Amino acid sequence: MAEAVEKLTKKSEDPSKWYLQLVRMAKLADYGPVRGTFAIRPYGYALWERIQADLDARFKATGHQNAYFPLLIPESYLKREAEVVEAFDPELAWVTIGGREDLEERLAVRPTSESIICDFYSNWVQSYRDLPVLINQWCNVMRWEKVTRPFLRTAEFLWQEGHTVHATARESREEALRMQRVYRDCFYEALALPVLDGAKSPSERFPGAIETFTCEGLMGDGRALQAATSHDLGQNFSRAFDITFLDENQERQYAHQTSWGFSTRVIGGLILVHGDDRGLKIPPKLAPTEAVIVPIWRGESKGEVRREAEKLYIELKEAGFRMEIDLDEEHSPGYKFNEHELRGVPVRIELGPKDIENGQAVLARRDVAGKEGKTFVPRSELAGRLRELLGEIQESMLRRATEFREENTRRATSYEEFKEIIEEKRGFVLAPGTGTRRRRRG
Repeated sequence: MAEAVEKLTKKSEDPSKWYLQLVRMAKLADYGPVRGTFAIRPYGYALWERIQADLDARFKATGHQNAYFPLLIPESYLKREAEVVEAFDPELAWVTIGGREDLEERLAVRPTSESIICDFYSNWVQSYRDLPVLINQWCNVMRWEKVTRPFLRTAEFLWQEGHTVHATARESREEALRMQRVYRDCFYEALALPVLDGAKSPSERFPGAIETFTCEGLMGDGRALQAATSHDLGQNFSRAFDITFLDENQERQYAHQTSWGFSTRVIGGLILVHGDDRGLKIPPKLAPTEAVIVPIWRGESKGEVRREAEKLYIELKEAGFRMEIDLDEEHSPGYKFNEHELRGVPVRIELGPKDIENGQAVLARRDVAGKEGKTFVPRSELAGRLRELLGEIQESMLRRATEFREENTRRATSYEEFKEIIEEKRGFVLAPGTGTRRRRRG
């Protein structure tokens, strides 16, 4: 791993090459045999699980329930959806053979689930008493992308898609905005990623939506990343799929709907926003490992240092921390330091003979390089100080990302000034729109 760290391209020199190297070197993902497919390795999947758990808790706190819907969608369903929007024809993967027999109807591998879910909703919703329907699905989808990059744009990816049904236009609009806020809170509080939230322009709306709300992040290379979207679908899909209900006056009405989504693309966003020339930097709230203990022994001190390190590991695990201990005997402490920095572990705990003698340990922050990031902490205060330090790192990462965003956000007061800025600079541009509303554009 030390050799790999030395060969990691500097982010400032070639962000694209740095990104692709880092995904593999940090063991987040690996390339699959089919173009555009990737295996998410255990460390990368553990990161996704932390993100998923945070967001899932937020969904359930707002009254949503999880369900699961079929992967394969009949072509006739997509044709009904095409009454509302142009189908995903260029991106669809089709199943045409089942076993050894040709299928009577082509089946699309799920690119998104509006059509299949709407078909179920048309049966489940009959009365105003059945509303609202607040359902979320965690699943995979497939879109036959031409140009792919791990996490950021892949043929198959993991995501969640919420699909809700409401009695009135006001309720569906409130739901779409509420879920945009849920995403925004998750980005700020868990991912330490300061997104801009706003509404898409008409040309950028989700096809079939009457309004699309978005959360946009600014990456370290100055490019914008659409991190999550929430759509007010109005009655477009309910009319196409006959989702109706009897209201309190016993009159039949078309329902109002929303859909909203968030995917493994955000892992790519985390890498690009927080990573540096030494590798990943993972916000403590999401880190699969909050702290790693690296014992430093020499000669006869090995046995004692190892015992004390294992004892400390147990103490911190029992205190509720997500811990690792590096007992590798083949590599030097410096090698191990580089390895765990590359992986983005927020805190490294160093423990050597002198530390044991002095009743202390060394805490090294991943987000602050060199001696400035190290502190000596008495063993009796270690758990408390580690907890405080993790909170400080989380806040510091958000603060630095916010400062970067502000430094790369410019304001234009005219269309000519807007054009000049986007031709010369990367980042966000705030400018008045052509109507009465102001748009935030990246």
